[in-house]
Amino acid sequence: MPNRCAWANGGPLEIEYHDTEWGVPSRDDRHLFEMLVLEGAQAGLSWSTILRKRENYRRAFAGFDPARVARFDARRRAALMRDPGIVRNRLKIDATVTNARQVLAVQEEHGTLAAYLWQFVDGRPVRNAWTRMGQVPAETAQSRAMSRALLARGFRFVGPTICYAFMQATGMVDDHITTCFRYSTRRSPRP
Repeated sequence: MPNRCAWANGGPLEIEYHDTEWGVPSRDDRHLFEMLVLEGAQAGLSWSTILRKRENYRRAFAGFDPARVARFDARRRAALMRDPGIVRNRLKIDATVTNARQVLAVQEEHGTLAAYLWQFVDGRPVRNAWTRMGQVPAETAQSRAMSRALLARGFRFVGPTICYAFMQATGMVDDHITTCFRYSTRRSPRP
């Protein structure tokens, strides 16, 4: 059994996510939007809860196509409030639609969401060398800067802690601890 980061012990979904996705650089706009939504949905909940609901989120939010989600009207949002497969929180559902609209605005201005977001880490992953999970910060100067910029653009559920978790999830930051087998393996970027 390989040695993993301590948080990846909740079961098969967490192990799979840790081993194949967390910390892997992603520049795919749809994946970035998905992770922004899921990290916001996770606020106040466990990551394992969100992972168990991930496929339901993909179904409920049109495969995380921001152009489609941006068109969700009040009726569609009300239906989502009745969907037990997702976190039924009106603020989080409304934020997803708002954020989809903001993603489209960012894409219009910067070409891609990835181009905009990756600027907060100078276009390349920050690779840390923590020896234990207790050293990993909840937020950093980069996540605070990202949070301020996104909030100024009208994004919601993008505080500095959520932004840092998002940066870890999408490989902008690699926080696998030094004793984790993923620390020493080469991670291929997502398309």
